[in-house]
Amino acid sequence: MITDIQIEQAIRNIRKDADAYHEHNDCVRIAYQWLDAQVKIKNPCSRFYPVKHLIEKWAGRYVSTSDVKIAAYLHPDITGNYPTFNISSRLTEPSLSRLEGLAQAFTQPNYREGHNPKIYKNNEDTKSA
Repeated sequence: MITDIQIEQAIRNIRKDADAYHEHNDCVRIAYQWLDAQVKIKNPCSRFYPVKHLIEKWAGRYVSTSDVKIAAYLHPDITGNYPTFNISSRLTEPSLSRLEGLAQAFTQPNYREGHNPKIYKNNEDTKSA
């Protein structure tokens, strides 16, 4: 699990945008877990995905674009710039067990209402669509 110290250091290292917003360190951890579940490819995918919104719907919690950028910066296997990271276009629905221990997960159930498992080609729990 990434630490508060790692997150705070990443925020200092990459926050250049005046519109950057960060609400809670768990939001970065949530985004990190979603990104971690994805299959990594060699180069950033040219297909645009509303990554921030997919993460929010999976975790039932608001996550800012800045949180996703910080999570990508911290992840050793993620390259590219928001929203085009080096993740497969065949998205993987992460296991909800990845959210265990993250107190902020599912704290805003209105975000979870829009979750649609059909957009994912794979499911981490079942290893298939």
